[in-house]
Amino acid sequence: MSQTYQAQGVIHSIGETTEYGKNGFTKREFVIKLTGEDENGDYPNHIALELIKDKCGLIDDYNVGDEITAHFNLSGRLWSGNGRPEKCFTSLQVWRLESLASAPAAGAPAANADAPPADAYDQGAADFDDDIPF
Repeated sequence: MSQTYQAQGVIHSIGETTEYGKNGFTKREFVIKLTGEDENGDYPNHIALELIKDKCGLIDDYNVGDEITAHFNLSGRLWSGNGRPEKCFTSLQVWRLESLASAPAAGAPAANADAPPADAYDQGAADFDDDIPF
């Protein structure tokens, strides 16, 4: 099983869904420009990612210029044919996308509607019942 990775970036381009072969295999490619504190803006890194099969629609909710986090698996295969030398194909296959626009700010706690009010556990000594039945 391959390891899972993630990359943060701004969507640079989004391709169309393409069907390959007689079995209906579909693939959709898109490119992001990596962002984050480890990236040097003077030397941008553009990364091609792909969505396959039922994941092709994940990018439909996004536009060029949106900042996202892409969760992907790294995979590869060897190919040789027609007397040509062996070639290695590497794929970054995305299985989840997250928008950074809707993410909470760094250091800010996430809102939780199910959490009790902050003072729910702050009871004074007068309200505390110390009569334990055992």
